[in-house]
Amino acid sequence: MKVANNWKDYRVIATGDGEKLEDWNGIVLLRPDPQVIWHSKKPLSKFKGLSAWYHRSETGGGAWQFLKKVPDNWVVSYKNLKFSLKTMGFKHTGLFPEQAYNWDIMMELIKKANRPINVLNLFGYTGGATVACSSAGASVCHVDAAKNMVDRCKENVRLSGLESAKVRYIVDDCTKFVQREIKRGHKYDAIIMDPPSYGRGASGEVWKLEDNLFDFVKLCTQVLSDKPLFVLINSYTTGLGATVLENILKLTVGEKFSGKCEAYELCLPTDEEVLLPCGTSGMFIGK
Repeated sequence: MKVANNWKDYRVIATGDGEKLEDWNGIVLLRPDPQVIWHSKKPLSKFKGLSAWYHRSETGGGAWQFLKKVPDNWVVSYKNLKFSLKTMGFKHTGLFPEQAYNWDIMMELIKKANRPINVLNLFGYTGGATVACSSAGASVCHVDAAKNMVDRCKENVRLSGLESAKVRYIVDDCTKFVQREIKRGHKYDAIIMDPPSYGRGASGEVWKLEDNLFDFVKLCTQVLSDKPLFVLINSYTTGLGATVLENILKLTVGEKFSGKCEAYELCLPTDEEVLLPCGTSGMFIGK
């Protein structure tokens, strides 16, 4: 497992009974977390500084309960990176802080590459990885099917002082975009992907991670340059273990290029001194 332990603007205060209590630069949120199957030492909802609490609905979805005034948007920093947050639908804030572990690796690889690096960020969401790679000097193509998420990425790039960075913002279905890039002959030195567990395209196409991930990663190998720097796959699908991601990378990227594959569980430290599991990542690093 790998721990994202370099945050100063974010921390997990406590966990228990299916929830996690977090401090996001002074805004304290209580959110559901299905991995937290242990009991809390005391009711997390009684925390004195609690700002908002996300309640799941038995019929699906849920809603925020605000106990204090929470800004429509506020900013957290990670090293030289800045991100705009908001209380979004389905419990999210627009950032996955455990990914900071991967940001650090990617930034270091890009800085040490001693060559221009072109990154393709698929299912790019609000652009945490895009901002990280751009700050290290890479050119980035950010792709997401949701325009509002791409707009949030633009805002995060601006907040981080990277207005002059080479970033392409694409609102598109990721599979269709990769297929067009293959036809156009465009190549990338690194690929990042954070595919959903389940999704449905504009034309009714169904995406199911267990059924589609292997073929999608194999497709993406066709847009890798002759000497890829890295390929990163993130998964938040419960039950899809690290070994699965490592095998997929070995049987796709590893079949075509020299390098090493590693997969690991991402975790966040907590004030309780237990680790909070937060999904799985697999990374190919080229030689």
